[in-house]
Amino acid sequence: MAFRIHDSVVRGEIDNRVKGVVHGKIWLEGRAEPVALELQGDAWPDLAGCLLTFTNPGKRFADPRLDSLHAEQRGIIGDLTASRKVRVFDVPMEEAMEMYRRKEKPPEHWANSLYLEWFSERNGRVVIESADYELTISAPEWRMTLEENEERARQAETGMAMFMQKLSDAIEQHQRGQKDPEEDWDEHDYEKFMKECDARGEKFGELLDKYGHSDEAQEKIEKEMGWDRPISEEDEARIAEINEACEAAANEPEPEPDPHREGIDWIRTESGDIAHPLQHRCSESAIKYWKLADKLGPKKAEDDDLMQFVSEFQITSAKLAGALGGVVRGENYSDAAFTVAYLKRALDHLHKAQAGLEAVAPKKLLPAKSVAAARKELLEIREGILQLMDEFRGRK
Repeated sequence: MAFRIHDSVVRGEIDNRVKGVVHGKIWLEGRAEPVALELQGDAWPDLAGCLLTFTNPGKRFADPRLDSLHAEQRGIIGDLTASRKVRVFDVPMEEAMEMYRRKEKPPEHWANSLYLEWFSERNGRVVIESADYELTISAPEWRMTLEENEERARQAETGMAMFMQKLSDAIEQHQRGQKDPEEDWDEHDYEKFMKECDARGEKFGELLDKYGHSDEAQEKIEKEMGWDRPISEEDEARIAEINEACEAAANEPEPEPDPHREGIDWIRTESGDIAHPLQHRCSESAIKYWKLADKLGPKKAEDDDLMQFVSEFQITSAKLAGALGGVVRGENYSDAAFTVAYLKRALDHLHKAQAGLEAVAPKKLLPAKSVAAARKELLEIREGILQLMDEFRGRK
């Protein structure tokens, strides 16, 4: 997904006083030196020819991904304006969310928002968007004509198209060599398919983030995703068959787990739900260490390595739920290769959690006993995942 770094911005300056070039500097929380912008293109008419300076008066957060944001951003400007219309809550975000939970509509109003987008040679699409920044805009040193604005829009679309092409190339790369769906798939075939799904999801997410939810946006997204193409009779028949199967499954009662596999494939939790023992253990441990990190206070809890340990631990639990949900209900025994491929994904995130923990240990953010216990827990969950993978590889 795009780098969205507005919550990390301290202040910045954007200079479009020379036609066809946007220079800038952006200071970010947690980085001593500013990010420098050297971009081709122009701003929207409201900022064309101007020097824009802005500051973020709100609370700032160091984005864990900022380490990979290159200090020199060269590329093409996308959309750059201080007059993008957005809806803004009239109450604090926490209160608005609480109103939504009560099925009430929070009071809101339309406001102008700064929207700064560029397409970096090194980092892809980067976006800064906020209606809360304090802006200062100089008088324009040149004014954009109607023809120049049309050319600016074409250049911005070209930048987005080039970025989308890279995402499309990633989809095609994962499609190469895939087997026909009617053939028998092994775990490696499922891994390729899952990577393709990831690439498609990333592309769709970027399009939705860029264009929004309007009818016009929906048409653009469908065209870019290839969903506007005519559907063959064969595909229509297959879609109808899938829909019928889904409808029939929705009307069937939830399958009961095999009572003979209790304690092996499933357990009943304190809340009365059923879960795989390993997944439930991972979930409970992840919550435990998240609560422990939260007690450290905002400054320590925002440490990048600690965040990686906690968040990747939680993601591991989610991936295990996806891999083993069918096992709990006795549904996945006929497709062991899929389960193995999914377990590999959980294992990858667990390794990232381990790396985060080992980076946290010398910082002494967590008590030594907690680090040792977490290390042991991660190793044992890892061993459990590997045992399950071996078990499913042995099933035909």
